[in-house]
Amino acid sequence: MSIKSKIESLLFISAKPMTVNQLADLLKADLPAGQAGKKEIIKSTGELLLNYKNNRQGVQIINDGAKYQMVSSPANAKVIQEFIKDETTGELSKPSLEALTIIAYRGPVAKIDLDRIRGVNCALILRNLLIRGLIEGKFDKKKNETYYTVTFDFIRFLGLNKINDLPDYVRLHQDETIDRMLAANENSEVV
Repeated sequence: MSIKSKIESLLFISAKPMTVNQLADLLKADLPAGQAGKKEIIKSTGELLLNYKNNRQGVQIINDGAKYQMVSSPANAKVIQEFIKDETTGELSKPSLEALTIIAYRGPVAKIDLDRIRGVNCALILRNLLIRGLIEGKFDKKKNETYYTVTFDFIRFLGLNKINDLPDYVRLHQDETIDRMLAANENSEVV
C-alpha cells in the first residue's frame, strides 16, 4: 500500500483531526526520517485533498493549518444533518451502550483497549458518542494515543455527583480479569 492510501485510511477511521506529526509517527516505518518524512505526509495529504475536491466526492479532506480530517462534502449537508439529527436524538444502539459502559467503568481508556474488550473496531461508535457529548478524548503525547472518559454531561444525566457513584464502580474499574485479558492481548501483539 502507498503512503497516500495509508493516510487516507487513517483519516477515514480517525474520529478527530490528525496532525502531520501524528501521521508521521504512525507511518514512520514507511517514511524517510525527520523532515523528509513530514514533507512526504504534507505532499501526499495535499494530493488527496485535491483529488477529493476535483472529483466532487461525497467526502473530502480538509486542512486547518497542520491538521487534516476527512469530512462529508458540504454539497451533502442537508442529508447529513438529517442523519446526525436522528443519530444524536435517537436511542443509543446496544454496541454504543456497551462502549459507553466500558468507558464509564474503565476510563480513561484508549481506543485500542476498547477494541480489545469489545472484539471489534469502535471508531464509529466513539465518533457517535463524541458527537452526542457523552464522552471526551484527551491525547497523550507520550503514548501517542487518545484516552476517552465520560463527560460531566453524562454524569449529570445519570443523576450522579461523580463517576465513582456508579454501582460496583470500584470493583469493575480495576477488574483483574479484564486487566489480564488486555495484558495478554498486548503481549501477543508484541511477539
